Amino acid sequence: MFDKLFAPDAIAEAVEILKGEFLLATWETIYVTVIATLFAVILGLPLGVLLVTGEKNGIRPLPKGFMHVLNVVINLLRSVPFLILMILVFPLTKLIVGTKVGTTASIVPLVIAAFPFVARLVEGSLREVNPNIIEAAQSMGASPFQIIVKVMIPESVPSLISNITIAITTILGYTAMSGIIGGGGLGKIAINYGYYRYKYLVMVFAVVLLIVLVQIFQSIGTRLAVRFDKRLKH
Repeated sequence: MFDKLFAPDAIAEAVEILKGEFLLATWETIYVTVIATLFAVILGLPLGVLLVTGEKNGIRPLPKGFMHVLNVVINLLRSVPFLILMILVFPLTKLIVGTKVGTTASIVPLVIAAFPFVARLVEGSLREVNPNIIEAAQSMGASPFQIIVKVMIPESVPSLISNITIAITTILGYTAMSGIIGGGGLGKIAINYGYYRYKYLVMVFAVVLLIVLVQIFQSIGTRLAVRFDKRLKH
């Protein structure tokens, strides 16, 4: 296998595919990853806040039954394997996008798979906030909403950035799997050429590019987290 992998004709063929398709595939992967992460954060951030503030000892306790159902739903969505989830949400995907397959269509299952994960990451970040700061805000008469937007979220920004970086790299991995149902990007190239046509060198190129993208997103997230970490400025 490895002697054929780097054969001159295999390399030449892979280079031609690289020139013709990899630029668009890389853009599709970035586009889907960023958009899916954006919507996952829009849905997951409020849920994460609710998980912390709505508990029994939270700043705005909610009915125990409601919190139990919310936790069960989030855990249930997180436990469904992504490949199965993509198939299960076909009707919803078609309703929202108008088609079950394609680059844009893959965003719907990506968001559904990611927002419960983001909610748990946000929950973890908010729990790291020093409770003494929250108590001080309460003693000064701050409302629950003011505590959330002026204390809890600002204080947890470095942790939130780090966790969102984890989420975006996880979603990037999911985009590769979406190629199985016709999603675009590097995953589609890896499956179409590497799996169906046995052009393993093309698959290697796709995997390398995915790794590079992960490193880029991780580096950006780490730099932002360090920049917003107040503890490193003293």
